[in-house]
Amino acid sequence: MPPRTQHPVFARLYARASSAAERHATLPALREELLHGVTGRVIEIGAGNGLSFAHYPRAVSEVVAVEPEPLLRRLAADAALHTEVPVDIVPGSAEALPVKSEAFDTAVASLVLCSVRDLRRSLSELHRVLRPDAELRFFEHGRAPTRGMAAVQRALDRTVWPHLFGGCHTAREPLAAIEAAGFRIVSCRSFRLPARGPAFPTSYCVIGSARRPFRP
Repeated sequence: MPPRTQHPVFARLYARASSAAERHATLPALREELLHGVTGRVIEIGAGNGLSFAHYPRAVSEVVAVEPEPLLRRLAADAALHTEVPVDIVPGSAEALPVKSEAFDTAVASLVLCSVRDLRRSLSELHRVLRPDAELRFFEHGRAPTRGMAAVQRALDRTVWPHLFGGCHTAREPLAAIEAAGFRIVSCRSFRLPARGPAFPTSYCVIGSARRPFRP
């Protein structure tokens, strides 16, 4: 059976919720932080409805945005019409990127590693398509630092959460997975989103950068 890439109900809900959230200051500021100083040719996996496109610096020569979900891909194509950098929207999955090896200066993963079907393979693909010493920028949520919430996350991942939220898993460990894929973490910071009020299973975030090392 081919892997499922269409989540039409979730895609509609995600598009509405993410656009509404973008009107608050926190998420645009995080996207600015994530993409600050990015240059050259960029690949973004799980581009969603293209909310990051407006935050790419003019020094970027091209963004290849990979999105498997058809509705979100159409919305991303609309968003790409209003950007200051060239954006090419392509279908495909993170586990099998439809691009050549060592072709990009930067890769961007923003709130997507939670939902890829095979985390190890997806990061291996990002490692493949980046040039040596190229950079991976990441903004992801993951496992909570507290034992109680981590237990809740694991229970949700085994039951309803991935089915309700387009394959999302709340208890993955993005930093450990990035390092296991052969990247070297250059910088990162952990934070809670939202910073105040009740915590959610997706509240525990990291943002930062890693590099694909030069070959020996």
